[in-house]
Amino acid sequence: MATREALWDYRDEFGDAFGRTYFRRFGPGVASSIGLGTYLGDPTPAVDDASREAIDLALRSGVNHVDTAVNYRCGRAERVVGEAVRNAPIDRDAVVVATKGGFLPFDGERPNDPAKFVRERFVEPGIVAPDELANGAHAIAPDYLEWSLDRSLDRLGLDAVDCYYVHNPETQLATRSREAVYDQIEAAFELLERRRAAGDIGAYGVATWDAFRVAEDDERSLSLAEVLSLAEAAGEVVGPDDDHGFEAIQLPFNVAMADAFTRRNQRSPDGDADDGRVSALEFAHEAGLSVVTSASIGQGELAVEGSIPAEVDATLAGETSAQRALNFARSAPGVTSSLVGASDLDHLRENVAAGTFDPLGASAFDAVFE
Repeated sequence: MATREALWDYRDEFGDAFGRTYFRRFGPGVASSIGLGTYLGDPTPAVDDASREAIDLALRSGVNHVDTAVNYRCGRAERVVGEAVRNAPIDRDAVVVATKGGFLPFDGERPNDPAKFVRERFVEPGIVAPDELANGAHAIAPDYLEWSLDRSLDRLGLDAVDCYYVHNPETQLATRSREAVYDQIEAAFELLERRRAAGDIGAYGVATWDAFRVAEDDERSLSLAEVLSLAEAAGEVVGPDDDHGFEAIQLPFNVAMADAFTRRNQRSPDGDADDGRVSALEFAHEAGLSVVTSASIGQGELAVEGSIPAEVDATLAGETSAQRALNFARSAPGVTSSLVGASDLDHLRENVAAGTFDPLGASAFDAVFE
């Protein structure tokens, strides 16, 4: 697991090569504000090899935050991440490794009949009950998440992960009430508190696509204030003190999907904001939660020259559109790290080099939306 000393040592080794605030508070210490995502790519040995090489280069170049999930690339992504982290010349304690549980993973490739696969691999053995499934492939019941976390640790080949996310809990809203989903989240948090106490995870969080950025009355919406209160309750139940391990949220944010900053859809944790509503990013900042952005360059769409509005593009530092898009995401107030995937080494180098440019200051970022 990452340690404060090792994370700061990593920052001291690489920090001078990067711009202002490249390393930011995360977990027990600091981590790079550019993180490596592992979502994209076909489930093939060729992509495995390319991803493994890219992760190794990233760790040796100043990126020490790697994000994955039990289901990414049909379950292959976690294996590759673990191999790269274990074999890298960088100490494991200097790397933040995050993974997620929620979607049922395939076993290395997409089956011809996914419904049959889920039934035979998950339902019939009792890993997940039929009424716990949403959309036929998602569950956050404690027993399933326990299995999923154990599966992740086994695939990664690591003793612990630094942050474990409950993955897209809003998926459950397709089959049950919001109150029932909150009950599920609280039960999941109690499990993760126990696993945190056991040393299997350093912290936990919630990774979402829609939940924290859509309008309050949207059927996919969840309240950050309510989720935080569930973590506080779970911490009190599990003990040994009133603390809790809910430390991070993950959500999409980029120049084309900026509603986590622009939409005031969350109840303020301190009640001081106008009309009691703040954006998801502002809530997280006020509550002391780390924010990790996904889709930071729009899964590649914002890497195309001309894809960023000209008036915004002119304010951003970077030699390429991808770098400027990544620096937009890193510039948002409250953002801790912005994820970007790369299995091509030239793209990886380009993304890392984005960190050599300074992000926008808070006032300059605000001015983009005026």
